[in-house]
Amino acid sequence: MNDSFTFLVIAIAMLIVTVALLKIGKVRYVHIVPEGCAGLLYHKGRFVETLGVGRHVRWGRFYSTRLQDLRKTSLVVAGQEVLTADNVGLKLSLLVTYQVTDPAKAAHKTQNWQSDLYNAAQLALRAVVGGAAVEALLNQRVEIGAQLLARVQPEAAKIGINVHAVEVKDVMFAAELKRAFADVLKAKQEGQAALERARGESASLRNLANAARVLEGNPALMNLRLMQLLTAAQNAGNTLVLGVPGGFVPLKADKASSAGEVKETGGAEA
Repeated sequence: MNDSFTFLVIAIAMLIVTVALLKIGKVRYVHIVPEGCAGLLYHKGRFVETLGVGRHVRWGRFYSTRLQDLRKTSLVVAGQEVLTADNVGLKLSLLVTYQVTDPAKAAHKTQNWQSDLYNAAQLALRAVVGGAAVEALLNQRVEIGAQLLARVQPEAAKIGINVHAVEVKDVMFAAELKRAFADVLKAKQEGQAALERARGESASLRNLANAARVLEGNPALMNLRLMQLLTAAQNAGNTLVLGVPGGFVPLKADKASSAGEVKETGGAEA
């Protein structure tokens, strides 16, 4: 009888301990927030606080947590059809680099903060491109990016996002406009080449004029220059043809030697 009563008491005690452990397990909430994220803690659907990286324990029931990535990332705004100030249609795409700095604001101030950031970049692109000519857009892409950043940053800050940079990724033209720009570029290159040729010819003519003035004042320089050219041509193995005065008859080698002998004999007889 005593043994049965003791067994019953032990069984009831074990049951009470088991129920207590189950209750404790239900009221003890543990959550781990990984590196690069923040945890939004809710109690019965109401936001309580933002949890940092690490292990967090809360006592009670009906707790829940939502993670928010805090790492820097980028958003690509696909090609947008935009009219420039000179009514030229372009298609531009953007690269927006951003980071969530206030996860609670990003989660609670708007239903979809990614969509809001995308729309803000679109509107900024239309405002900036619509006030600039097409040549300015092509030549000042860095400045255009700075103007876009100045417009997007304040709007993103309202929803807890910090925009680091907004860059023009691609600029796409219509086929006709692309050919027109190619023709303009070709004409510019040809004009630049003609200008360089004219400059070279002008420099050459100036050098020739200076040389003519020097030779005119110093006739002996012409002979020296001629000797230099003859020497250079001879060293190069070239054949030179020189003009001789009219009526000049060259002597053959045997006649020239006979004339020399006669001259020497005459001199001896004398």
